Amino acid sequence: MLHWSLVFLIIALVAGLLGFTGIAGAAVGIAKILFFVFLVVWLLAFLVFRRAV
Repeated sequence: MLHWSLVFLIIALVAGLLGFTGIAGAAVGIAKILFFVFLVVWLLAFLVFRRAV
């Protein structure tokens, strides 16, 4: 999921440089959503599957 977030971020940067602001805005929105979903899933996995020391 982090990979796809970075892919959409790169798409947004390229689209923004080429002047496609609508596509760039949509790609940034998708990248943000995927990044925050990744963080939530990672945090839940960290809390559930951590080992007791």
